[in-house]
Amino acid sequence: MASVDECRQALRDLADRLDRHADAARKIDLDRTLACRITDLETAFHGRIEGGRLVDLADGDDPKAKIALTTSSDDLVALVHGQLDVTKAVAARRVSIKASPFDLLKLRKLL
Repeated sequence: MASVDECRQALRDLADRLDRHADAARKIDLDRTLACRITDLETAFHGRIEGGRLVDLADGDDPKAKIALTTSSDDLVALVHGQLDVTKAVAARRVSIKASPFDLLKLRKLL
């Protein structure tokens, strides 16, 4: 099981990767709040997807987030590091993403 610090770092790594590709992702019109809930650690993080970037990352849940990702700590780390395909993880119910259908399509392009 990954630790809270490892999950926090994985999200920072994701934010850094999105920053490096922000110019291309800027075309994707997605400005939404995001909650990332880690089931096995009973913790959460929240932030905002804005202009193809992940910004304002902080500890704690955002129950009103427009996009909510729920997964285990190990699966979050594996997703961020490219060891787990998000489509396969969702199909296998290892990851749950709650968002509008239009946001899901945009997220797919972003990730």
